[in-house]
Amino acid sequence: MFSDPAFLAAAFFAVLLVGLAKGGFSGIGMAATPLLALTMPPLQALAILLPILMMQDVISVWWYRHDWDPWNVKVMLPGAVVGTGLAWALAAVVPDDAVRLLIGAIGVLFVLNVWFGKMPPPRRPSAASGVFWGAASAFTSTIASAGMPPFAVHVLPQRMDKMRLVGTVTMFFAAVNLLRVAPYYGLGQLTRETLFISLMLMPLAIATNFLGFWLVQRIPTGPFYRITYALMFLISAALLAQGAFGLLRGFAILGA
Repeated sequence: MFSDPAFLAAAFFAVLLVGLAKGGFSGIGMAATPLLALTMPPLQALAILLPILMMQDVISVWWYRHDWDPWNVKVMLPGAVVGTGLAWALAAVVPDDAVRLLIGAIGVLFVLNVWFGKMPPPRRPSAASGVFWGAASAFTSTIASAGMPPFAVHVLPQRMDKMRLVGTVTMFFAAVNLLRVAPYYGLGQLTRETLFISLMLMPLAIATNFLGFWLVQRIPTGPFYRITYALMFLISAALLAQGAFGLLRGFAILGA
């Protein structure tokens, strides 16, 4: 696989994206799996990225250990357990394209509402909201590595300080990634081959993680939120298009 130029290019950019995401630009990490999935089955791509994400989690949790919101993580984690279990049960029957279509639609509509709707004052949502969106985020993270749009629906309206927001994202998805180990192992995706590929990509993953830290520290809060919303819109739109075209292609094949 390391002799395949297409895989090497996809792996380089995928790891670059997840490194920047773990450094603080959380939305862009959603593009990593579809990118790597251009050269292999989506579940195998997810399995390769999971150990990399977990190594980056160790670094990021330490880096943001003083900057996170415990209440949000506490109310979202019970839902995350349910969402991960549901994804495990449905992974073999739910088409990846259907999940991407749903996630993309949620993300696009959310950002458009922020940009063109009446912006309410910052508020802390209910615990029930945290449980629901925590479940949705863990489900989409497990089945398609695209958990940020549902997470953002719950957290971004609170308009936290930049570092507190990034730290909260870090802590929640570090826990979700631990929950994802059992489903991927149970589905037979964490093999010796995928773990070896993950290990070979680790040095690049660590370097890009610190690049993300460096960039986040140098961007003021206002522009950081604008960049975050813009990235979320672009990636959600890409997921929406990818899911729609994938489903249409599948229907065309069935109808042929």
